This record gives sequence, structure tokens and C-alpha cells, in this order.
Amino acid sequence: MHLRYFFELIALAALWGASFLFMRVAVPEFGPIWLIAWRVFLAGLILLPVLMHQGLVGELRKNLKPLFIIGAFNSALPFLAYAYATTILTGGFTSILNATVPLFGVLLVLLGINKETLSWTQIGGFLLGFVGVGILLGWHTSTANPHFWLAVMAGLGAAFLYAVSATYIKRSLVGVSAVVIAAGSQLAAFLLFLPLLPFSVPTAVPSLIAILALIALAVFSTALAYLMYFRLIRILGPARAVTVTYMIPLFAMIWGSLFLHEPITWDMIVGCIVILTGTALANGVFTRWRKKKSTIHKT
Repeated sequence: MHLRYFFELIALAALWGASFLFMRVAVPEFGPIWLIAWRVFLAGLILLPVLMHQGLVGELRKNLKPLFIIGAFNSALPFLAYAYATTILTGGFTSILNATVPLFGVLLVLLGINKETLSWTQIGGFLLGFVGVGILLGWHTSTANPHFWLAVMAGLGAAFLYAVSATYIKRSLVGVSAVVIAAGSQLAAFLLFLPLLPFSVPTAVPSLIAILALIALAVFSTALAYLMYFRLIRILGPARAVTVTYMIPLFAMIWGSLFLHEPITWDMIVGCIVILTGTALANGVFTRWRKKKSTIHKT
């Protein structure tokens, strides 16, 4: 990987890690529904001119149904779930739950939904990843309340929806431009939120800090992050681009600690390491690295 693209992956991880900080700042004043509705609306508006400039409006119209499905299950519901989770959990803790997305992808293979072949190492990685989740949660069992467990289930549920959505995209949006998927899904998600907005109006006008956090969430952690991610997929391929997932919790914990003084606890560190190790095993990262290293030695 060229050094430039490696730094772009780090920048992308920093942007997505910051999304948990921005949600933590803005969600208490906007509420989860209004925050996410504005997030997807602003992101969609930013991406729409890019789509129009590339002459992809016709492609958008042809794929309205699958885009609405992706808007619901890859944006609206998981974004909302994470926004709710950050009202109770720290941004770093929530981001570690988000890191289980590739593990749920392996689960779909084990259930026969994804037709792929898994090695015993990958299955072991899957099990190790969920041991990491257990470690992460184990320290909280004595002090946890029903709201804590509901927030955890929301975070894990969002991760599962991301995995399911990835499968659906592969099957139903083959050959569709990444910009069309990104812009169309964000705008579709906003339309799904519209009926809920009158029933979830904030009790007071949000502060300037909350508004700026919302704008940063939509512009940098959604619209710009999507464009960077899809560009890296095109240049590096999905296997390398997805490694950004492994760095997001690190940045989420750093931003939360720096700006919100959130504690970085031992259970978060140990649980994160175990989850990411299991995820890497489950996705064959170490196997690919060994093969690449072997090839280099042979040459």
C-alpha cells in the first residue's frame, strides 16, 4: 500500500471515530431522531451535486427501491441506534461495539445467508471476537442497569444491520455507482424520518456547539467519509479499505478523552484488543499477510 493511501485510511478512521464524539455532543439537545434526520439530510444534500455532476441521476431513479431499503437498514436505523447508545455509553465504548460489524458478517456466512467458505481459523476468530464483547461488558455487570443493556443491544443491533446491508448491497446493487448508493441512501433515510419529526421536536433551541457538532457529523463524518471510503475501495480494493474498521475505536476513545474527558478503562482496552484480533482472524487478515510475506520472500 502506498504511504499516501495509508494516511488516507488513518484520516478516514479519525473522521468516523469523531462521529461518536459529535453524537455525544449534539444528541442531548437535538434528541436521537432530529439529530440523525438532519445528519442524513445534510449529507444527502452535499452528495447530491456530486451525483448530478457525474450524470448519475438516471441511475438513481432506476434503483429507488433498493436505495430506500439501504437507507433504512444501512443509515436510518443504525445511525439512530448509535445516537441512542451515546446518550448512555461513552463514544469509545460505543465505537468498540461498532467494531463487531465484520464479526456479524461472518455470522451471516455461518447461518448460510452469505455463500462463502470459512476456515476453522476464521470461525475461531468469530468466537474470539464475541469473547471480547463479553470482556468489554463483564466489568459492568455489577453496576449496569436496564438502560445500559438496552444501549449495548442498540449498538450491537446497529452493527448487525450494517453486516446485513452489506450483503444486500452486493446482491441488489451490483454495478451501481458508489455515489448513487451513498447519496440515494442518505436522502431516502431522511424521507423515512419525516413522519417522526413533528413528534420529536427538541424542547429548546439547540446551542451553537450542538449545531456545529451536527454540521461536522453530517459534512465530515458522513458525506466526506463516504466519498473517501468509496474512493479507497476503488483504489485499494474492499479487503484493504475495510481495515479502517480496526482503527475507528482508537480514534473514538482519543477524541472522547481529549474533548469530553471520557475515561479510557482497562476493560475497554482489553475488550477492544480481543475484539479486533478476533475480527482480523475472522476476516483472514493475518492469513493474507502471511501469504504476502511468503510471496515477498520467494521473489
